[in-house]
Amino acid sequence: MIDWSIEGEELANCNCNLGCPCQFGVLPTDGTCEAAVFFRIDKGHYGETNLDGLLAAGVYKWPAAIHEGNGHMQLIIDPRADADQRLALQAIMNGEDTKEMGTMWFVFSAMSPNKHDTIYAPIEFKMDAETRIGKGVASGIVEVSAEPIPNVVSGDPHRISINVPHGFEFGTAEMAKGHTKTSGGAIELLKNNGTHAHFASLHLTGQGRVGAI
Repeated sequence: MIDWSIEGEELANCNCNLGCPCQFGVLPTDGTCEAAVFFRIDKGHYGETNLDGLLAAGVYKWPAAIHEGNGHMQLIIDPRADADQRLALQAIMNGEDTKEMGTMWFVFSAMSPNKHDTIYAPIEFKMDAETRIGKGVASGIVEVSAEPIPNVVSGDPHRISINVPHGFEFGTAEMAKGHTKTSGGAIELLKNNGTHAHFASLHLTGQGRVGAI
């Protein structure tokens, strides 16, 4: 396998209840899974190809729980990426050069036989895990926004995080409330409104998440 490593940040929104049943081994809230995820690569490489500073996103949709398969996925890659960087990001996000079940990208790809053509579109990405405010935009394709979970009584920001020592995506993530709007691309998401979102720092390699127990 080609050696690779990525360190960066992630903002995700799915259609399930706040907290995300997947993290607890529970079936999706309404039986389906729809998600959009944005990534900022602060430091990364794929073989000799440098990936520092690039942005990417993925739009995913499964008719049932992820592990039941038959999903659709479409990747969106920063058009600033050169030819080698584009191939590298596609390989990593399609689960290539990764041990079985090593990362969420491996799982998402394995459970998505319906892979739509990668899109190269301008991407904007801002996130602050401390305040739980963030936004990711792939121009003309998909937009994700996140905000703090409100206290059910006072409406004040409610802060909660989850710890997943064995996780193949992150070890700890800040929970939030998110919204997704799709306006182009091959996959339409309609359920992501005031639903689960999270902010997480990533450190992934072809051998899995660095620090996983």
